[in-house]
Amino acid sequence: MLTIASIFTDFWQNQLVENDQQAIFLVLVGFLGSFVFIRISTRLMRSPRVPWWPGSIVSESGVHLHHLVFGIVAMMAAGTIGFATFGQGPWFEVMALLFGIGAGLTIDEFALWVHLDDVYWAEEGRRSIDATVIAAVLMALIMFGGRPFEIGGEDTGALLFSVGYVLINFTLVGICFLKERLLHGIVGFFFPPVALYGAWRVGKPKSAWAKRRYAERNPGKQALAEVRFSPERRTERFKEWFRDAVGGGISQH
Repeated sequence: MLTIASIFTDFWQNQLVENDQQAIFLVLVGFLGSFVFIRISTRLMRSPRVPWWPGSIVSESGVHLHHLVFGIVAMMAAGTIGFATFGQGPWFEVMALLFGIGAGLTIDEFALWVHLDDVYWAEEGRRSIDATVIAAVLMALIMFGGRPFEIGGEDTGALLFSVGYVLINFTLVGICFLKERLLHGIVGFFFPPVALYGAWRVGKPKSAWAKRRYAERNPGKQALAEVRFSPERRTERFKEWFRDAVGGGISQH
């Protein structure tokens, strides 16, 4: 008789252990688990309906201890102990889970990495949710065996072909990033046709690519980009709905 425990055991042994993927799986589990927990916690902390929920840690001097600090400390500890175990034994797997937890806490405040202000509930804070989705996709791709690139070959011709292939793919991925087609770029590391598609398509109107190559140089392309990425577009509305569902409403203060 199949049970949840037996299904998980089979998955752990046959899919993860056999392919040496248990560590990245635990990183992904810890990452998603800590992100979901901290988002629920901050939402409850903000809600007047649950005044009993513990609030932020703020000293008498007004210093706010962001949860990314705990995430950084957790990743440092997990990385150090993980290296000390030489990738062997149950402690290595425990440290993989701890590293994922730390990563989730840290990337939840990704927007604070690039803004010299607490923008967690502001429009800029939505970047944390976008970064979390991209990081989770990246981890999942690695867990399922994706590799960004491989350079090898028994002769010079094969080696040169591999190097050229990698350089072209890196160029396409770089164009995707410049156009702010980040998901295309991340997935394109593993599946070059996706990077080619993202590099070929029009960039976002406020991207570095648009500022350099559209705008006054090519007003038609700029207008096309603004129409293509209009806030009223169905996919943009879905993204905003998802960001609201995960991150809550934007603060008006």
